Amino acid sequence: MINPANNPSHPDNSKGCSCCSKKHELLSGGVSRRKFLQVTGASTLGALTLPGLSWSALASVQTGEQFEIRRTPLVVKPVLTYEVTTRREQTTWRQWGGIQTQKDADQEVLRIESELKNLQSEADFPVEFLPVSLVRTISDLGSGPEIQSADLFLVYAAGGSSDIFDSLYKTGKDIIFFCRHKSGPVYLWYEIISPRYLRQHSDNPGVPGIDFNDVVIDSQDEIIWRLRALCGLKNTLNSRIVALGGAGGWGGHSSVAPIMARKKYKLDIMDFSYKDLGELITQARADKSVISRAKRRADDYLADPSITLETRREFVDNCFVLEDVIIRIMEKFNSRAFTIRNCMDTIMPASETAACLTLGLLNDAGYLAFCESDFVVVPAGILMANITGKPVFFCNPTYPHNGIKTLSHCTAPRRMDGKKLEPARLLTHFESDYGAAPKVEMSIGQTVTNIIPDFSSVRNIGLLGKIIENPFMDICRTQINISFECNSLLLAEKMPGFHWITVYGDYIKESRYALKKIGIDLENLV
Repeated sequence: MINPANNPSHPDNSKGCSCCSKKHELLSGGVSRRKFLQVTGASTLGALTLPGLSWSALASVQTGEQFEIRRTPLVVKPVLTYEVTTRREQTTWRQWGGIQTQKDADQEVLRIESELKNLQSEADFPVEFLPVSLVRTISDLGSGPEIQSADLFLVYAAGGSSDIFDSLYKTGKDIIFFCRHKSGPVYLWYEIISPRYLRQHSDNPGVPGIDFNDVVIDSQDEIIWRLRALCGLKNTLNSRIVALGGAGGWGGHSSVAPIMARKKYKLDIMDFSYKDLGELITQARADKSVISRAKRRADDYLADPSITLETRREFVDNCFVLEDVIIRIMEKFNSRAFTIRNCMDTIMPASETAACLTLGLLNDAGYLAFCESDFVVVPAGILMANITGKPVFFCNPTYPHNGIKTLSHCTAPRRMDGKKLEPARLLTHFESDYGAAPKVEMSIGQTVTNIIPDFSSVRNIGLLGKIIENPFMDICRTQINISFECNSLLLAEKMPGFHWITVYGDYIKESRYALKKIGIDLENLV
C-alpha cells in the first residue's frame, strides 16, 4: 500500500494539480517544525502581511512596460596595493613584482582604468566602478564614503602587506583579488596569495568567506563573470516578494522553506490574502477603463503572428486584467517579484481565467513571477533572473533517461533570452482545461542552465543542457526535451528537491560563485 504522505499525486496531497503538494508537519528525517524552529532560531523571522487595499487606491499607481529586469548597479571599489622600495647595498631590498616606484604605480593605475572602462562597456549587468585608490599602508585606505558605499573591493595586489587585506576584510564586503602574471608588470601576490593570505601559513583555507575562487590571474573575462554573479546576489538579498496566499514549499516543506528563504537569501516575503485579491479583481472588472485597456493589450498581443489562439478569447482578456491588478500591487509595495499559492482553487473563480498566461506576461515585462509559492526553489529563481537579466522557467522535471529529460510547466515566459519573444500557442491550463496558458516554443539548440535546489537549502545541482525538442504531450503546456552530457543514472541519483529553474545560456560558474557566498554548495554535473 502506498503511503499518501510519500505520494505527491495522492488526492490528499494535491489541490487540483499534480505538481502542488500539501504541507506536512514532519520534515525529512522526522524532525518536527517546532523542533526545527528551536534549532535554527528562525521563529523570529515572521512574515509581513500586506494591508487591505481598494482598487481606487491602486488605480493611481504608476505603471509602465519595462521589458527588462530592474537591477541596482554593483558598486566596485578598485584598490591597488603596492610598495615603493629603495635600493640598499648588500642586502635584500625589494620583493617580487614589477611595481617598485611611485611612477610604476601611477602607470599601473592608468592600465587599470583602461581595463575597467572596457569591462564597463562589455558588462551585460549594471556595474559602477569607483576611482582607483592607491594604497601603500592601512592609513591610505581611510573610511570615506567610497569605502562605505562599495559593495565589493577589487584588489589589485601588486605588493604591500596582508594587513591591508585584513582591513578590507573587516568591512564585511566581498573581495576579489587580481594578480598579474603576463597582462602587465608581474605582481608580488601572484606568488604568495595562496600560502600567505588564503591559507594563512597553513595547509587549509584560513579566511572565512574568501577562498581560491576569489582570486583572478590576468583574465578580464574571469573578473566580469564574478561581478555578474555578485550583482545578481546583491539584487536578490533583502529583496521583497509578494506571496499571494502566503509562502509555501513543495512536498511538505511549506513551513520550513520560507524560513530558509528568509535566512539564506534574506527575502522580505509579504503575504497577500486571496480574499483581498478577489475583492480587487471584482472592483477592477467593474472599472470600464480597466476592461478596455485589457482588451486593447490583448488585441496587440494576439496580433503577433507568432501567437496562435487555441482557447477562448475572454480568458486572454481576463489574464490582462489580472496582470494589471498584480503589477499595481507589486508597484504599490515596492516589489518586483510575485508568487501564487494554490492558484487553481482561488484565482479561477475570481478572475474567470487561470493565472498561467498572466505569470508569463509578468516575466516578459521584467517582473519575477512564480507559480505555486514554492520557496524551496523561488529564491533560486530570483537569483538566476538577477544574475542573467533574463526571465527564468520555473518547471517540473521528469525522470532522466538516455541523456534526455522533459521539463514542463504552464507558466513559461516567452522572452527567454531577455529580448525577443518566442512563438507560442495559447491553450487552456492542462489539468483544469480552463483559462489561458502559453505553450512556448523555445529555441531548438539553445544551451540552458538548470539549477536544482535541495529541500534544506544546503546543496544545489547545476546541469547544462540543450533544448532538442518542443513536444506536445498530455502534460503542462510548455514542454521542452533537453539533452545533457552526464550519465542519466548519476543525474537521477543526485537530483534533490523537485522544481527546477531553467534559464537560457551557461551560468554555472556565476551560480556556484553566488550561492557559495550564502552557504549553499552547487555541484556541477558534467
